[in-house]
Amino acid sequence: MAAPTKVPIPALLDLTIDNITPNTVKINSQSGDRRMTYLMERLVTHIHDFARETRISTEEWMAALNFLVQCGQISSDVRHEFILLSDVLGLSLLVDSINHPKPPNTTEGSVLGPFHTHDAPTLEHGADMSSDPQGEPLLCICTVKDANGKPVEGAKIDIWETDSSGHYDVQHSDRNEPTERCIMTSDANGDFWFKCILPVSYPIPHDGPVGKLLEKLNRHPWRPAHLHFMFEKKGWDHLITALYMRGDPYETSDAVFGVKKSLIVEPQKIDGATAKEYGVPEGSWVLKHDFVLTTEKETADLRDRLAHEALEKQGLDLKLVDHLPVPDLD
Repeated sequence: MAAPTKVPIPALLDLTIDNITPNTVKINSQSGDRRMTYLMERLVTHIHDFARETRISTEEWMAALNFLVQCGQISSDVRHEFILLSDVLGLSLLVDSINHPKPPNTTEGSVLGPFHTHDAPTLEHGADMSSDPQGEPLLCICTVKDANGKPVEGAKIDIWETDSSGHYDVQHSDRNEPTERCIMTSDANGDFWFKCILPVSYPIPHDGPVGKLLEKLNRHPWRPAHLHFMFEKKGWDHLITALYMRGDPYETSDAVFGVKKSLIVEPQKIDGATAKEYGVPEGSWVLKHDFVLTTEKETADLRDRLAHEALEKQGLDLKLVDHLPVPDLD
């Protein structure tokens, strides 16, 4: 950090409700990083406008600051309250939609959620990622292809879900190893298949500040039953998504806004031939789904086009640098 005498500080005098915003923007505009300058200018402008518009009280603002402190205090390596907050405000889905727009006929994204880990075991096709004897067995038969139907070989696929009680493994204090999660790789045909349990509805953690916020808003904390998936392969757009079970009571009121119509699926009772082929008992559940990926270039081009359209609609004189808007000073 530069010494105070070395930093050219603009004169800030007689600050008022009306001039505090341009003065704050001015003093925050010295980093030399055009993107940071723009982000801080918009952040300060919107926060100040919010305070002026709502005439927020000192007590309300202190309550908000204490709420954020509490979010930090309850967070840990296995619980990220700020992700929950972003999720329940719809911000997580919005940011993903802006950064990873999907061309037509490709798989849409959904929220990551706070329970993805980096210790999932790599399993062979057909393996069972669940150790929960209380769950209803589910066989998932999936493919990964591009928009033209060509198989995507070698895609890394993270998969995770709750146990039959509606808890992720990291929520159990006696967790010794990961369960209800795994990593697989698509084969030459773009195929992968695995055994798990039928997903169940569950509440997001609501014993903390985010839960209290939902209660004040008269909102429930429940998520519909779903399976998480994350796809990674060089040259292909990073896809975070989930499959939601049709008919779930929370299908249309997901606490974190993750459900999209294209991601709703309906498991079926397995037929005898399929049960025999995959070595599972007749009468268990089967879910078949085709995931469609898009390339990094396709996503980048679409993201830029949508950004230009949005900026033009807002009448903003900006240009894109590395796909991000910055003031056009040229």
